[in-house]
Amino acid sequence: MHHSPTISIIMGIYNCADTLGEAIESIINQTYIDWELIMCDDGSQDNTLEVARYYMLQDPKRIRIIKNPMNMGLNKTLNKCLAEARGQYIARMDGDDVCDPTRLEKELKVLSEHIEFAIVSSDMLFFDERGVWGKTNVLELPQPKDFLLGTRFCHAACMVRKSAYDAVGGYTVSENLLRVEDYHLWCKMYAHGFRGINIKEPLYQMRDDRNATNRKKFKYRINEVYVKIQLIKMLKLPLWGYFYCLRPLLLGLLPNFIFDRLHKIKNS
Repeated sequence: MHHSPTISIIMGIYNCADTLGEAIESIINQTYIDWELIMCDDGSQDNTLEVARYYMLQDPKRIRIIKNPMNMGLNKTLNKCLAEARGQYIARMDGDDVCDPTRLEKELKVLSEHIEFAIVSSDMLFFDERGVWGKTNVLELPQPKDFLLGTRFCHAACMVRKSAYDAVGGYTVSENLLRVEDYHLWCKMYAHGFRGINIKEPLYQMRDDRNATNRKKFKYRINEVYVKIQLIKMLKLPLWGYFYCLRPLLLGLLPNFIFDRLHKIKNS
């Protein structure tokens, strides 16, 4: 008989050898210790897998590795991790970020004490090689209409009841959901009646480029419009919600210097 941990942490890893050690150590140093870490290598071409194996050998009871035969994308990778997860709660983590030592403890406390919530996330700090440069300002209790503006939960910082993941079939695999897979996930969960809460404290640090234009591919803006349309249908929101579908398209058409400026103001 194998002990089933309370929390399963799922992490897709891809070409993150230089940062993976710091990410894993921020999990090892958590104040809450009843967890398992499931990493799925998505066809890395650097030493990512070797770094992951080093930590697995140090803590084989709590750290496991699976491997994709080729690069399959984040949606399929996280679904493979979910299939291996034994915990009652699923926490996300990325291979180039770091957690506050109290993250798991504080998120678990919220879900344990509030059965009405299936999702908990927190504020995040943004950092690069020069240090922390920004911070999110999450909405504490997102309502269905709030998702018209965009995703309301920081994906990498979240913890979710496994029962909620199971109810919606995990992540939907589609080309239309690249870079917005989490946005779509929350829409599905809210459509099933699940609700979430945000902790107004930065329990997660995301390694992020200050230059937002590196992520300004018009394809991803179209994908966001696709999710908004699905959101309005799934949550039966009023027809005026379709006006919000114009927002990502307009942002995608902005000159780069204006887009960068808006990104910095939003996260300052």
